[in-house]
Amino acid sequence: MKIARTTKRGMLIGTVLLLIAITSLASLLAGRVWLPPREFWNGLSGADDNLASQIIWQLRLPRLILALEVGAALGLSGAVLQGVTRNPLAEPGLLGVSAGAALGAVVAIYFGLAGHILSAAPVFGLVGALLASILTLALGRGGGTITLILAGTAVTAFAGAGISLALNLSPSPYAAYEIMTWLMGSLADRTWLHVWLITPFLIVGAVLLFLTARALDALSLGEAQAQSLGVNLRSLYLLSVFGTAFAVGASTAVTGAIGFVGLIAPHLVRPFVGHQPSRVLIPAAFTGALLLLGADIVIRLIRFGPEMKLGVFTSLLGTPFFFWLVVRLRKTAP
Repeated sequence: MKIARTTKRGMLIGTVLLLIAITSLASLLAGRVWLPPREFWNGLSGADDNLASQIIWQLRLPRLILALEVGAALGLSGAVLQGVTRNPLAEPGLLGVSAGAALGAVVAIYFGLAGHILSAAPVFGLVGALLASILTLALGRGGGTITLILAGTAVTAFAGAGISLALNLSPSPYAAYEIMTWLMGSLADRTWLHVWLITPFLIVGAVLLFLTARALDALSLGEAQAQSLGVNLRSLYLLSVFGTAFAVGASTAVTGAIGFVGLIAPHLVRPFVGHQPSRVLIPAAFTGALLLLGADIVIRLIRFGPEMKLGVFTSLLGTPFFFWLVVRLRKTAP
């Protein structure tokens, strides 16, 4: 049985990686300007410093890398948080990290810093994510999983109020429009600066989240059983919260709010790998990367009016899945 699950897991990872390779190629080709194969290969090799080369290296390749990094961060953090909280509806925004990152970036936009310094919004977003995670841990300290979730909800509400206040007191309609546009989430117009800025934080966050694997397996038996097996729950919560803060906070700071990827990815892979939390982490990360990259390609191909925002599109796709999941859980509940 274990060998069969390992084989299915390996086949799943291989299939997802193959699909990522195909969609990555499509991401470099697709857009409002489609690149013919010959121009694409010349531009990709950098042999000609032409329009195709500029499109690939300055526009589409940074966007591709960010889509893969952010999608993987969302999928991985979603799998870890569902394991920590033992709640199948958990997702990266549960602990207030995404809202904190959004508030930090909104502050940079509100005070005009983002218009003068390109890295201001991402840096403020990272600071907001870390402060939100610290506040969540401080409020939920010693109270167990339920208290941690409630603390995250309170921090999310606080950050949401701050964002609403910034919109209400916005000094100009343009600033309010810029804030709303950023909050809808997008990978458009992102550069190599954004890639270099968030990649170290994503790596640190991923390492912290992967360190939870053994403890998550033990926690699936219950908190008392996990502690009897030598699991330090406080350390587990610290790794989960700060791992999510670094990974998802950095992602939100650059792309804006992108929902449901972290919720959907773990559920898509569980039927193939089983319900052991540690076996879900890597497939969920790869699946999250595939989902976000695929969604980004689709919005570039939709041709009506301005380009649809990525966060809007993922919400449109994720909301029906969320409803279906709630109905399924209600039917299977004792």
